[in-house]
Amino acid sequence: MSNQKHENIMKLALIEARKAYDANEVPVGAIITIGDEIISTGYNQSIRSNDPTCHAEIDSIRKASNKIGNYRLIDTTLYTTLEPCAMCFGAIVHARISRLVFGAYDPKTGVCSSSSNLHEQACFNHTPQITGGVLEEECSLILKDFFKERRN
Repeated sequence: MSNQKHENIMKLALIEARKAYDANEVPVGAIITIGDEIISTGYNQSIRSNDPTCHAEIDSIRKASNKIGNYRLIDTTLYTTLEPCAMCFGAIVHARISRLVFGAYDPKTGVCSSSSNLHEQACFNHTPQITGGVLEEECSLILKDFFKERRN
């Protein structure tokens, strides 16, 4: 897929992140596609749902799995505005998502290059193709604004 297509879909993920921001959740959004078709969207809802697993990636994976009637999301791409944490990366692997595209790098908990390279571990029977830094500045800015607002 071209960089322009990745950027266009990441812009949609940023709209999802804005929903989280407006709900006082950490502003992360996610989109899952098959080819050019969007099959699900999601955003962080851990606080609202009292569910620590309700990250944007997990939310979108649940919706996509329900939509297609299978927990294996083969030939899909997951777009997320923030580099996934270990929990979300585990779900991506178990769902057999083919490609992961993320925006902002997360030096504290990102496991696709920042704090660790979990995708390089031999214990996984599946590894998605990974592209990071798509609309990185925009994806970072919404997070910076959110946390700056919370500190003030």
